[in-house]
Amino acid sequence: MKALLLLLFVLLGWGRGQAEPVERLEVEVLAVLPRAADAFTQGLLWHRGRLYESTGRYGHSGLRELDPHSGEVRRRVDLADGLFGEGLALVEDRLIQLTWREGLALIWRRDDFALVAAHHYQGEGWGLCYDGEVLWMSDGSASLQRRDAGDFTLLGRLAVTLDGEPQYRLNELACVGEHVYANIWHDHHILRIHKASGRVDAVIDASALLPLSERPADREAVLNGIAWDPGQGVFYLTGKLWPRLFRVRFVHSSPD
Repeated sequence: MKALLLLLFVLLGWGRGQAEPVERLEVEVLAVLPRAADAFTQGLLWHRGRLYESTGRYGHSGLRELDPHSGEVRRRVDLADGLFGEGLALVEDRLIQLTWREGLALIWRRDDFALVAAHHYQGEGWGLCYDGEVLWMSDGSASLQRRDAGDFTLLGRLAVTLDGEPQYRLNELACVGEHVYANIWHDHHILRIHKASGRVDAVIDASALLPLSERPADREAVLNGIAWDPGQGVFYLTGKLWPRLFRVRFVHSSPD
């Protein structure tokens, strides 16, 4: 009788609340590319064979268009000294660049880097990406904001958890299908977050990308910068002040 009851529980969905195991992934490096080592990378995105980058720090912030193969800066515009550049997203022909504590989302025309508008928001701006419908924004907390792609209105918040625990310091973002990928500030892991639930369903170990010996002597020279190339199905990764850009795939970790 007990065996029959147990079978019924299983058939009726007993244990449906049990989450799928979190995938453990690592980076497979496909190419190592040069780039300007003065870039304090805060936002990175790919569009039609070009990389667009938002750089930070007061007095050094800006917006750049890069040739990903040579690392050449094709175009750039500097921000005012009182602005600290952060996350970057592309909506149609507009580049939207966050600022850290200034509460401004700067709207640039992609074709000529002309500043055409700005939106105001409350709190800090960290990472930003666009999924084709809405913008996703991080602010260093354990939640992501959903914002209107037209007027930047806050639409809602999504709590992000890993094995039921909140995940703080969410930083640079990339939108890919039903997921948002997030760098973690001062961490070598990237989280894959399911947009519908906020659950982290994969953790990517990127510690093998650039050894400490090749990084500048700056405590902020950490992993930050993730761009998705949908045509090739690859990611571009870098870090703040890193002299290298990496084209990678995320693959399952090798067994010990």
